[in-house]
Amino acid sequence: MPGEDHALDEQHAAEMRRRYLIRFEEDTLRSRPLWIRVIVEFAGTFLLVTVAAGAGVINHYAGGHPVTRAAAVIAPGALVMALIYAWGPLSGLHINPAVTLAFLGRRVFPASWVIPYWAAQFAGATAAALVLQVMFGHVGAGGNYPIARPGGDWRAFVMEIVLTATLVSVILNTATGHRSIGHNAAIAVGATVALLGLFASPVSGSSMNPARTLGPDIVSVNFSGWWVYVLGDTIGAVIAVMLIGLVRGLPDRAETEAAEGSALSGGPPA
Repeated sequence: MPGEDHALDEQHAAEMRRRYLIRFEEDTLRSRPLWIRVIVEFAGTFLLVTVAAGAGVINHYAGGHPVTRAAAVIAPGALVMALIYAWGPLSGLHINPAVTLAFLGRRVFPASWVIPYWAAQFAGATAAALVLQVMFGHVGAGGNYPIARPGGDWRAFVMEIVLTATLVSVILNTATGHRSIGHNAAIAVGATVALLGLFASPVSGSSMNPARTLGPDIVSVNFSGWWVYVLGDTIGAVIAVMLIGLVRGLPDRAETEAAEGSALSGGPPA
């Protein structure tokens, strides 16, 4: 009968959609080998620094500041949003040593992965700075420096603490375990990067990321105020971990298993 055939077709389509969603969720949450994670962290940080530092470098190269300050801070936020959608399930898309430190402090990230993640992040940032230097020169124009006014160092230091604590708090509260996955994390984190840059970039450059700052510094051999972005961002990440601990307590078993990739695979991370 036509009616029965139509009902069977709808039932079959519904079953196919259900199976697809199950496979998608399993693929999203399953743990990836460390070598894949390292590649993603390197590539993600490379792209982030290329965009974030590239605005200043291209402005210096082209002259006349064709890249506005608004565009220079919105572009990294939009990139982070896109990368979370694309690569978030693969490594968590930390692309920031302060974020990796925060997940470690939250006790949802294996300590043995920290050094490989940091190495990939700093290597990606330095590689991006080298590419900008070779292509346009004056990579120092894309660096972060404290505001050039009396007391600029300590004002930038305090600002980086506040900005990083805000960003990391958003990341911790939207992530699945130690991974930024899905539209909640993508939109929230990307928008936070852009919004914080819009009001605070004149003070400290709104780095919130030691790798983003030190990559161009290493290539340009200019370490003006480097401690602001290493110490300030570290303190900000620690504050964010303390804050989420106060309001949400310690991570439960499900959160820890999701972070370690064992919720679906039944074993420890690869």
